[in-house]
Amino acid sequence: MTEGTTSAAEGGDTLTRLEQEGEIAADYLEGLLDIADLDGDIDMDVEADRASVSIVSDASSRDLQKLVGRDGEVLEALQELTRLAVHRETGDRSRLMLDIAGFRAQKRTELAQLGAKAADEVKASGEPVKLDPMTPFERKVVHDAVAAAGLRSESEGEEPQRFVVVLPA
Repeated sequence: MTEGTTSAAEGGDTLTRLEQEGEIAADYLEGLLDIADLDGDIDMDVEADRASVSIVSDASSRDLQKLVGRDGEVLEALQELTRLAVHRETGDRSRLMLDIAGFRAQKRTELAQLGAKAADEVKASGEPVKLDPMTPFERKVVHDAVAAAGLRSESEGEEPQRFVVVLPA
C-alpha cells in the first residue's frame, strides 16, 4: 500500500470512530431526555476531528434551558457524563462536544467577537490584555479568534480561574 492509501484508510477509521461516538452519545442523551420527560431532537456531526452532538427542539426552548443551566454549568456536566458514557462503551477517551438549544453556537459567536475586540485593543495599545477566567472550550474559541486577527495568546492561571492573555505581535 502507498502512504496516501494508508492515510485515507486511517481517515476513514477516524471518521467511523467519531460517528460511533456520536451514536453512543445520542443513545445516552435520548435516555436522559426520556427520564427528564423533555422533548428534543438529537443531531450528530463530526467537526474539527471530534464528534459533535446537539439537542434541539421545536417546542419551547425553555425546557431545554434547564439542561443548559446558569452559564452552561449543567451543559458542561452533561457533556462530561456523555463523554464518560462513550468511554465506558469504547474504552477510548472522547473529545465529544455537546450543544443544547444552540447555547454553545451562540457562545462561540460571542467569544469570537470578544477575542477579536481584545486583539484590536492590543494592536491599538501595544499592551497585553487579560480576559476573565473561562472554560477550556471558551479559551479555545478566543485563542482561535486572536490567531485569526494575527496576534498570539496564552492561557494563564489554574483551573477554574484559568484565563486568556492576548499578547502584542
